[in-house]
Amino acid sequence: MANATTSDVIAFIEAYAGVVAEHKRELTKLDSAIGDADHGENLDRGFKAALERMPGDDATPAEILKAVAMALVSKVGGAAGPLYGTAFLRAAAAIDGREELDTAGIVEALDAGLAGVISRGKTELEDKTMVDAWSPAVDAAKESLEGGAECSEGLASAAAAAEEGMKATIPLVARKGRASYLGERSAGHQDPGATSTYYLFQTLADMAGSDG
Repeated sequence: MANATTSDVIAFIEAYAGVVAEHKRELTKLDSAIGDADHGENLDRGFKAALERMPGDDATPAEILKAVAMALVSKVGGAAGPLYGTAFLRAAAAIDGREELDTAGIVEALDAGLAGVISRGKTELEDKTMVDAWSPAVDAAKESLEGGAECSEGLASAAAAAEEGMKATIPLVARKGRASYLGERSAGHQDPGATSTYYLFQTLADMAGSDG
């Protein structure tokens, strides 16, 4: 895969917005079991707003991500807006000023996004949150990069790790967010935030794979 340009970043946001729209009922159903039953609807609304505010191809990748962050924070209620908004904002800051992103730059942005989610949500692994999918995905991407893998291979590994992390939330007892109010009853349900995070990494992997 060649370096990611502004057009590639825009294409990713458009693709992920489509994936969110496709799966919004599933995400909302998951959230209805342990949350406010609005995760899918909220994310869908946020990314539709992001598409409306998208700068053109003359913007930098960081400016695209910052615009997405601002749309999510302003349009999405609940936990999803602040958490995803912070993730995109931190990712934007990590790559500020770059016209293109090599594989290392993509992983750096993803790592910064994870740090933003952890900081904003005061979460850690096994809290039954999006961190349970995002953290292993970043670890897998870093390991692949250090091993000399191509970007497409690294992002495929990241998506697979995110899927494993997502599924691993099912038996967990939630320790953060609305789900934590349920205590032991939160076990047995897949976390909606981890699920939407998996879809994010799978979208990245699909795009990288399609570029060869």
